Amino acid sequence: MNLKVKWIDLPIVRRRFYLYTLAAVLVFVLLLLRLWYLQVISYEDLFDRSVRNRTRMLITEAPRGPIYDRHGVLLVDNRPAFQISVMRQDIVQRDELFSRLSSLLDVSAEQLEMRWQEGRRLPAYRPVPLIIDVERELVERVQENSIDLPGVLIEVRPLRDYPDPDAVAHVVGYLGEITEQELKNASFGEYRGGDLIGKVALERSYEDSLRGDKGQQLIEVDVQGRLLRMLQAQSSEPGKKVYLTVDLELQKAAVEAFGNRAGAAIALNVHTGEVLAMVSLPTYNPAQFARGISPDEWRSLLGDRRNPLQNKAITGLYPPASTFKMVVALAALREGIAGTNREIYCPGALVVGDSRFRCWKREGHGAANLKMALRESCDVWFYQVGLELGIDKLSAAAKEFGFGSTLGFALPGERAGTIPSREWKRRQFNEPWYAGETVIASIGQGYVLTTPLQLAVMTAALVNGGQVLKPQIVERIEDWEGNVTQLFEPQLIRQLDYSPQHWQAVEEGMVAVVGDLRGTGRLAHLDWLSVAGKTGTSQVVRRLSDEEEELLTGDEHIPYRQRSHALFVAYAPVENPEIAVAVIVEHGQSGGRVAAPIARDIISRYFRNSGE
Repeated sequence: MNLKVKWIDLPIVRRRFYLYTLAAVLVFVLLLLRLWYLQVISYEDLFDRSVRNRTRMLITEAPRGPIYDRHGVLLVDNRPAFQISVMRQDIVQRDELFSRLSSLLDVSAEQLEMRWQEGRRLPAYRPVPLIIDVERELVERVQENSIDLPGVLIEVRPLRDYPDPDAVAHVVGYLGEITEQELKNASFGEYRGGDLIGKVALERSYEDSLRGDKGQQLIEVDVQGRLLRMLQAQSSEPGKKVYLTVDLELQKAAVEAFGNRAGAAIALNVHTGEVLAMVSLPTYNPAQFARGISPDEWRSLLGDRRNPLQNKAITGLYPPASTFKMVVALAALREGIAGTNREIYCPGALVVGDSRFRCWKREGHGAANLKMALRESCDVWFYQVGLELGIDKLSAAAKEFGFGSTLGFALPGERAGTIPSREWKRRQFNEPWYAGETVIASIGQGYVLTTPLQLAVMTAALVNGGQVLKPQIVERIEDWEGNVTQLFEPQLIRQLDYSPQHWQAVEEGMVAVVGDLRGTGRLAHLDWLSVAGKTGTSQVVRRLSDEEEELLTGDEHIPYRQRSHALFVAYAPVENPEIAVAVIVEHGQSGGRVAAPIARDIISRYFRNSGE
């Protein structure tokens, strides 16, 4: 047997050995370099990531500042409310989780899914709220089943609370989630998606004072996102306290006086411009927005033709009707057109050109002077005086009282209204002004539009020496140590230039409106207090002809939307006025019969409260 030995070339073996050795060394060097990179270069970043994998930073909402009335009675506060939320990064089987939650919380999985989708716009670190303001019984169910609910959190957050929502809704307003458009605004730079902000009224105007500063909580969680313990906590700072000028009891009295009617009422302190009461009806419950208003509730509010979401006291525009006659009278007195004793015969109508303008009293008032014209609201007297005065002088006088412009009120949405003139009509319609338009403007109709707030400011100016005051609704703002950070004082917009005789002449007419048996505002009379005022009935459609009126006897035959608005302005006491009131009842038909008693009740409650 022959054996053949194959000799291996040693240089080849040596080269391979070196090559394999070099490869092995390179692999180990690369591993060492990678280990060095991870342990040294990337240590802090990787450590932070590992911490984040086991910790969560939660934002704690700051309680918004409380709102008080002028006597320190709470109008808006906060209460603790449970909220069921989820952390998105801890959710693996969403459908399965929502199915479990649905059975525990008695809500549909579809509703939970909808809230989940809405929460996609929130920052990644913010929990997604699924149900707000949860009852304690449901919270206990979730706690008992927490092992099967990975990523589910039970949060306690402050929720707005309204002891008397019907009385204060349009004054304080409500909250809502910040919108994408608002987030793009530089003034909301500190806000994030999901934050609640004031949407209307005081909650919006004083958002910076009310909102407070958020806190933070660093919590440790297990691999399924369940809370283990709290690691760090930074407390939130509540918002400031806001004290208003309004009187809650007066607010409730005004709401009660309206009953089921729609409209608005304003009561002012005639010397300071402080808003003592401001109501708009029908109203709404701001607590609906605090807990999250449902689509059905929102549609119901929007679909109500009586506009419960509108603050009619500052945004409602109405022809002032005969409550405007004091402005016409003063302008005519100042121009020397109408003295206190000038008589104008009222046969029931005034003919101007081819048009016949009727007085509200079909048979006429006969010979009437200024006092009688105000007392019985004679239209023909003011038709004639307005024609002689002219629309431009009438317009200028009205603007002095604050009509036709905003008054700088604190609540958002205040409207200016309209005071027409020749130039105004030329700009608006490119048409000339006609004498007949002056006639109807002289009784506060036609193009003339005002807000209830403007009527209240006018009434105050009639009795405080001609001071047109900026209406104030916030008295002061305090921090939680009781330090006043803002104090609001009376502000004069304009001092009117009329003689004492002119003011007195108008006052005598307004006193007669309520105090005389033939006065149109007799139902505002109080046996124990002197009240002066002026009625108004503003048409929302054209005035009917004699023949048409004969066919419609009684309010029930006139469709609601075609009925006239009822207005009344008043002040008291006559000897030393303190309060001015403006009331408008939408489609109330008669200022003297419907609006005057409401003003009477407001004034009565004010003075009874003052005496207690």
